[in-house]
Amino acid sequence: MGALTFKRGIHPSHSKDSTEKKPIKIYMPKGDLVFPMLQHIGAPCKPLVKKGDKVLMGQKIGEPQGFVSSPIHATVSGTVKAIKDVLHPNGSKVQAIVIENDGEYTEIETMKERKDYKNLSREEIINIIKEAGIVGMGGATFPTFIKLSPPPEKKIDHIIVNGAECEPYLTSDHRIMIEETQRVVKGLEIILHLFPNAKGVIGIEDNKPDAIKAMKEAVKGISNISVATLKTKYPQGAEKQLIYSITKREVPAGGLPADVGCIVQNIDTVVAIHRAVLRGRPLMRRIVTVSGGAIKEPQNFKVRIGTSYRELIEAAGGFTEEPAKVISGGPMMGLALFSLDVPVIKGSSSILCLTKKEAVVNEESNCIRCGKCVSICPMNLLPLELNKFAINNEDDLFVKYKGMNCIECGACSYICPSNRHLTHSIRTTKRTIMAKKKK
Repeated sequence: MGALTFKRGIHPSHSKDSTEKKPIKIYMPKGDLVFPMLQHIGAPCKPLVKKGDKVLMGQKIGEPQGFVSSPIHATVSGTVKAIKDVLHPNGSKVQAIVIENDGEYTEIETMKERKDYKNLSREEIINIIKEAGIVGMGGATFPTFIKLSPPPEKKIDHIIVNGAECEPYLTSDHRIMIEETQRVVKGLEIILHLFPNAKGVIGIEDNKPDAIKAMKEAVKGISNISVATLKTKYPQGAEKQLIYSITKREVPAGGLPADVGCIVQNIDTVVAIHRAVLRGRPLMRRIVTVSGGAIKEPQNFKVRIGTSYRELIEAAGGFTEEPAKVISGGPMMGLALFSLDVPVIKGSSSILCLTKKEAVVNEESNCIRCGKCVSICPMNLLPLELNKFAINNEDDLFVKYKGMNCIECGACSYICPSNRHLTHSIRTTKRTIMAKKKK
């Protein structure tokens, strides 16, 4: 049987060579740590501390202010230096807590507890995950406890762990599957304990043979967990595409994975569940790939949330040349930064520092109606038409032609011979339409 895949998609250069063989390196922060109160989809948190307060590692410092929200915890012990607006990796200004690290890393008592998940009720496990502040760490940052609490009528029979990591340059999930293999398996077993009628599938692209081998070895003898080899193709790791590749089920437009009996979790999210449920540790760290042609020594770092991007770039040897563009996330869906003085947050998967050659943006020319963008769109949309509607502010036609279903993967812009900024125009129009609906 060949590698599993979805319909359409593209094949960008994976650009992972500089970090895919490099073990994860632990990085301890040197400066102050900054904790934005918005590190998840949903309502921002409210600070639970004030300037001058002493805090411990693992202490909750941000309280959720809505159902779709997730608490934030201190990742070091120290003193609250300030509560102020700071620059967020998404380019906005948000309220944040600044903590001066005392270097002692004194933990709260509950982090020393050890639990057996088999002795916990479903409600207890869900609450642990909720209070640990775990969110989707593939970039979406949707609170995990909500994903794991589908309506009773949604019968879940597949828990899919996303190890595709289809974005070029990124290798953090790849290294986790090799170095923290058992934690991935144990975290998945905890989720399956919540859904006893489901089976677990770990999906990995076939450009990661060492990860496939490690995970297959780790799940030997576990009847309800398997490893699915996926064809290397972008955007294989997108939720709907991943579900189709593994189950051949199509999530309906406007629907959720639970509508087709599936829940999808990122590799690092599953590890975070293991750490929270079995070891009492809230979400305090994540693995970040620092790469790109402008980086001297590309690395995969295990880093505490709140650490400065600038520090991590320096830890990777700094720049070989002035980067033309610095991106938070992958080159296809990440966000370009205009400052390095932003903190690592729960959704920070990578920092890419690209040279002029890597970051070249060619001038747009007229659409030649070649249809390439249509032929590769994983959502079966008409990007050339949506681009036209976006430029002409034809919102009604944009919605009629399913523009709101775009997953903003960037595949259409990548393939366009006329260098049309298709994804950008579609994304902007989607935001405009959603903003109008809120008024």
